Formats: sequence, structure tokens, C-alpha cells
Amino acid sequence: MTGWNRRQFTAGIGGSLALAGCATAGVATGPTPKLYYLGQAKVFAFDPAASAAITLVDDSPADGSRPTGVNDGIAVNAATGHIFWTNMGRAAERDGYIMRCEKDGSNVATIVAPGGTFTPKQLKIDEAASKLYWSDREGMAIQRCNLDGSKLETLVITGNPVSDKGDQSRWCVGMALDPARGHIYWTQKGGDNAGQGLIRRINMQAPAGATPTNRRDMITLFSRMSEPIDLDLDLATRTMYWTDRGDNTLSSAPMDPAPGYDPATRLDRKILLRNLREAIGVALDLPRNRLAWTNLEGDIGLSNIDGSDQRVLLKGQGMLTGICWA
Repeated sequence: MTGWNRRQFTAGIGGSLALAGCATAGVATGPTPKLYYLGQAKVFAFDPAASAAITLVDDSPADGSRPTGVNDGIAVNAATGHIFWTNMGRAAERDGYIMRCEKDGSNVATIVAPGGTFTPKQLKIDEAASKLYWSDREGMAIQRCNLDGSKLETLVITGNPVSDKGDQSRWCVGMALDPARGHIYWTQKGGDNAGQGLIRRINMQAPAGATPTNRRDMITLFSRMSEPIDLDLDLATRTMYWTDRGDNTLSSAPMDPAPGYDPATRLDRKILLRNLREAIGVALDLPRNRLAWTNLEGDIGLSNIDGSDQRVLLKGQGMLTGICWA
């Protein structure tokens, strides 16, 4: 298999830089969850105890050419079994969209039509509120809508897609939710391994008088990061986990830093995994004390949540992006 490096991927889809997870805290009861994850034009399911993945949805062009868009963020609604995923479309155009299917891959439907978002990335579900949340990269925004696609809202705008075009420090990529405390977390990746990356947080409910371009409740948790991509949260231990495509790591850190901290010089980051070859997706399976990850080289990896017992489950699957347990 020929791996996807950063330059090949950038050139291959018109300047797009590819870049998802879901977790449920509690005790390991009931059926063992499967992994659901994304290829460029495919949705897969995989049981780590099995030997092969199952393709649930395949939107590859019939003529064998490369798809024009790239799937990126995936989440599964525990109540209904619906799988939701984002497709970034073409990076230079506002034509991103969000899809949904049944857990067996049937009844594929469009939830947010092309153009409703620019280049949607990691996707999360607030099941209690019946809301989808996602990061919009070239759109430089955080958005949400109802599970049927209605009531589309833009919550945060980090830049102007026209006047700030190409400013990767404004690109919103990873996404995670803390519904109980009413918080949204996201990453801004910055340039390739450029030390511009951020992890930020805002309230789901905007303060009175706030606008998407003026969120006075915005907190920067980390800055000067290599190139942070996807996020997942352990809400019980108040720990966030993320991949970094720049230094090819998977790390953790407290969601609530010490008073008076400097986001540029925090020392409480723990690097759990290294050498992940264009790391992208991360997903926690908290009841079983494990996490899974993907990369652009087509690997799916698994480890304990502290990074021990690391192993690669699948290799050579083409470019992979978002991943989720369900």
C-alpha cells in the first residue's frame, strides 16, 4: 500500500488537508461495542475481536476515479443506531455536507445539504438535546443543527472565509462536547506542524449580547501546539485526549487547568502514543479502559487509555479519518 503523506493528500484534493470520536463513561456492560470509521468515500464497521472490516456505505465513483470530497467526522446515535458523518466536499468551495444511515448502512440520507457548511470536520451528538455539532474548517466556524438537519446555527466564527482564506490558524477541526456542564471544545490546527495550534472552549449557550464573532466566554486551554486534530473527552476524570498530526502523537491533559495557567506553556500534557504517521481520529471506550485511533496511512490502532499495550489492528486501508465506538 502506498501511504498518504501530507503533500500527496494536499495536492490530491485541491489543497484540502484531511483531518474525528465518541465515548460513554460507565461500567462495561452489555454487548462489546464496534468501531465505526471513515475512509475517503466509505463508512466502515469493525469488531476488534474479528479479522475484517465491513463496508456499510460506499460512495466511490463508479468509474474508479477518486471522490471529489472526503468523509471526516462520524458519530452514532445510541438511542436510534443512526450513523452520522460529515463530508468536507472540495476544500476551495463551500459544498460540505452531512449524511446519515441506519446501523447496517441502509437508508442513506442527506441531513445538511451541500453548501450548508463549508468543510465540516469532526462531528458529535448531544443526544439529550437531539443536536449535531461539528467544526467547519475553511468555514472557520463551529456549527450545530437538529438531528434532522433543521435549525442550522453558527455558534462561533474564528475568521472570514474570504479575507482570511488560507489562514490555517483559524481552521476549526476537532470537536468534543460536555453537555452536563454546557461546554463545547474544539481544536484549531494551524499550519503544517507550525506551532500555531489551539484547543479552545465555549459555552453551548452564548452569553447575552454575544455574537459568533464576539464570544466573550471563549477560553483558550492550549496554544502554540504542533497541529492538533481530533478530540475526545473523559468527563468522569475531566481529561481530554487529542491527536496531533504535526508531531504524530496522541496526548491527554486536564480539561480544567490550574488557575493562572499560560496556555502556551502548560506542562500537564501527557504524550501517550508516538509515531502515529499522520494521526487523525481518536475515540475512547471508557468502560473498557481503551482508546482507538486512525491515521492517513490507513491504520487503526488500539491501546489502553494510558497508552500501554499499543497495537495496530488494521493496516493498508487507504486514507482514514473519523472513528467512533458504538
